[in-house]
Amino acid sequence: MSNWLTNAFSTSIGKKLLMAFTGLCFIGFLAVHLIGNLTIYGGKELFLSYVEHLHALGALVTVAEFGLVFLALVHIVMGLTLFLQNLKARPVRYEVKKAAGGRTIGSSTMPYTGILILLFIIFHLVKFRFVDKTPVDVNDFTILAATFSQIGWVLFYIVAVIIVAIHVSHGLWSGFQTLGLSHSKYMPFIMALSVVFAIIVGIGFGFIPIYASIIA
Repeated sequence: MSNWLTNAFSTSIGKKLLMAFTGLCFIGFLAVHLIGNLTIYGGKELFLSYVEHLHALGALVTVAEFGLVFLALVHIVMGLTLFLQNLKARPVRYEVKKAAGGRTIGSSTMPYTGILILLFIIFHLVKFRFVDKTPVDVNDFTILAATFSQIGWVLFYIVAVIIVAIHVSHGLWSGFQTLGLSHSKYMPFIMALSVVFAIIVGIGFGFIPIYASIIA
C-alpha cells in the first residue's frame, strides 16, 4: 500500500492518474449539484425542500464538501507539479504555438483555471454554506436572492462558471484517456460529449444567478 502511494505521488504516471480520478469525481459532483440547483426554477418552496432534504443528511454533507475541497487540492497540486516539471524539462517555449494535436483553450489554461476554481469553491462554501442561518428570516433562498440582487455578484458567478466550463471541456475527455477508458473509435464522441457537458454546465449554472436576480 505504501509503495502504491509513493508511486502515485512521485511518478508522472501516478500524478496523471490521480489528476484524472479526482477530476472525474469533481465532474460527477458538478452534474449532481447542477440537477439539485435547477430546482430553483420550480420556485422558493421546491428549492428549500431540496435544500432541507440535503441538509437532513447532516455530517455526510459536511464530509462531502470537505472531500470536494480535498479532491480539488490533490487535483491542482498534481497538475501544478506536472506543469512545473514540463516547464523545467523544456524551459524554452516554442516561438509559435500551434493548435494542432488537439490543443484547445481548455487544455492550454488548465493550471490557471484549476487554481481559480479552487478559490471559487472555497469562496462559494463560505458565502452560501458556512453562514449563520439561525435567524428565522434567513435561509438558503433569501441568501441566494440577496446575493444576486447585486449585479456585481451575478457577473462574478457567471465568469466563474465559464471558467469551470472551460476547464471541464478538456478535463472530461482527458480523464477518460488518462485512465485508459478511451478508444480511437469512440474518442471523437467522448470529446464531443465533453464540449456538450461543458456547455450544459456553463449555461445551467450561469443562468441561475441571472434568474435569482430577477426574482430577488
